[in-house]
Amino acid sequence: MPVDVLVGLQWGDEGKGKIVDVLAPTYDVVARFQGGPNAGHTLFFDGVKHVLHQVPSGIFHPHIINVVGNGVVLDPVVFRGELQKLTDRGIQWGNNLFISQKAQLILPSHRALDRILEEARGGGKIGSTLKGIGPTYQDKVGRTGLRVGDVLLPDFKERYTEAVARHAQLAAFYKQDLEIEAHEDEFFSAIEFLRTLQLTNTEYLLNDLLQQQKRILAEGAQGAMLDIDFGTYPFVTSSSTIVAGACTGLGIAPHHIDKVYGISKAYCTRVGSGPFPTELHDEVGEQIRQAGHEFGSTTGRPRRCGWVDLPALRYSIMLNGVTEIHLMKADVLDEFDEIRVCTHYQLPNGETTDQFPDYGTLQNVTPVKLPTSHCFRFQIRHRRTQGWYF
Repeated sequence: MPVDVLVGLQWGDEGKGKIVDVLAPTYDVVARFQGGPNAGHTLFFDGVKHVLHQVPSGIFHPHIINVVGNGVVLDPVVFRGELQKLTDRGIQWGNNLFISQKAQLILPSHRALDRILEEARGGGKIGSTLKGIGPTYQDKVGRTGLRVGDVLLPDFKERYTEAVARHAQLAAFYKQDLEIEAHEDEFFSAIEFLRTLQLTNTEYLLNDLLQQQKRILAEGAQGAMLDIDFGTYPFVTSSSTIVAGACTGLGIAPHHIDKVYGISKAYCTRVGSGPFPTELHDEVGEQIRQAGHEFGSTTGRPRRCGWVDLPALRYSIMLNGVTEIHLMKADVLDEFDEIRVCTHYQLPNGETTDQFPDYGTLQNVTPVKLPTSHCFRFQIRHRRTQGWYF
């Protein structure tokens, strides 16, 4: 059986959790392939609101195997708290949750470094959620990180001490201290809890399940426009958020990929810093924010809002090989007399383009917006010639 992948096509917060809520019961496995607790999937199950940060979204179904893949960065304190909330609500997760031993651990010192590094950027802040994501991926790429499997080793405490010492040196460069002592007892308590879970080589588990003809849904966090390579760099996350990330983040071969569910809003939102060509800084933007309840499920931060951006959307569709688009929150726009859509960008030299430019150019483009009536004609032509639609 194939692997189907669900990805966000904008800057995250597209409503992926709602789609997973609908799709998950038709799959045998739901596997998370990247990101960390900086993301939140909001689901309503049996009338109760749940916000998942690191636990795969199939956890509410006893028949579904849930996998935290090697591409994830795992905060054991947040993970334990999340599982405790599920337990308190009567969700039985003990037999169907598996965690990759190759997933990276977020340490208290990673969270401290995240804050220190963000403050050091001054006016050029990325807009980090300060969950330790970036520093953890830095350690992964730098080959100095600790992995989930390391908690099973007898010298884990020594490895942890060495990692913190490295982080303290970096903090000292910025003339700051880590100040993590108050958090370490909770961290090591969560590590003890983590040792009781099903830690395994999930790449073997997933490939064995494929051999057994099991249906797998791979879910990502954030959105394509925050991809470390193809997003609005440097205002991006630290992992690969596109379909290609599912292969490296789970250990599955590309030929297993079949359907790609692309999730997009009928408008655009963004959290944190970075270019946003269609952003609205007026009462219309605020009206969208209030009507769409656009506040972060993880941070509670108000999201930046604007009209839908077709060049960016086409770019995401191309990168991900999207086979199905799910348009979310179209009803939010019901109260508007006029809906506007960006179809092209006007470049600083006066030329127009429908291609998504690099960051240096993107921050200086002017969106070319057409009224709804023109936009509908554009969409119909595009559907006939390119094979995708809203």
